[in-house]
Amino acid sequence: MARISKEEKRKNIITAALQLFSENGFYITTIPDIAKKVGMSVGNFYNYFSSKDILAKELILYISEYLGKNIRLINESDLATEKKISAIVTMYFDMANEKPEMIEYFLRVYLSNREVFGDGCEGMICVSPFITEMMIFFEEGVASGKLHNQDFFSAFGLFMGYLGGMVFLFGENILPEPLENYKESISQNIYNALKTRT
Repeated sequence: MARISKEEKRKNIITAALQLFSENGFYITTIPDIAKKVGMSVGNFYNYFSSKDILAKELILYISEYLGKNIRLINESDLATEKKISAIVTMYFDMANEKPEMIEYFLRVYLSNREVFGDGCEGMICVSPFITEMMIFFEEGVASGKLHNQDFFSAFGLFMGYLGGMVFLFGENILPEPLENYKESISQNIYNALKTRT
């Protein structure tokens, strides 16, 4: 039987913790719960993460890096700005379908338990890989003349408000159709809201 590497065990902890925190909340989920789900002792768990708070911060950084990496691929592509918006929407909706625990963690743990993320995660530090790529997307859209120049957080809030709202409705089983059926209309709405006024 092949031995699991330390990096694989660490990834298993991250996956299990994302699921448990998303389902049960941050405060109800215990380190023994996570260790049990992964099939390791609590003592062994501490070889990977020294506290639940440190694990929580690692998880939000993991999600941010995942988003940042995927948006960077879109930013580096030859797609026009409108098509890049569509690609970001598609990526985010696919993530909501395939990795819902990541979205749930962001909405239900990171945004709802900000006190946990104070020390070492001040401001946007723990989501900077994601924020940086979104800044690049907006800067390039403005430079190309396709997006109108505005405050980053206004543009970012608009973009993520659309995505977050739709994913929330999807997670609550409120949408009458599958999430992917809304990709085109949401992409168009975002572009219309952000494009240069003529």
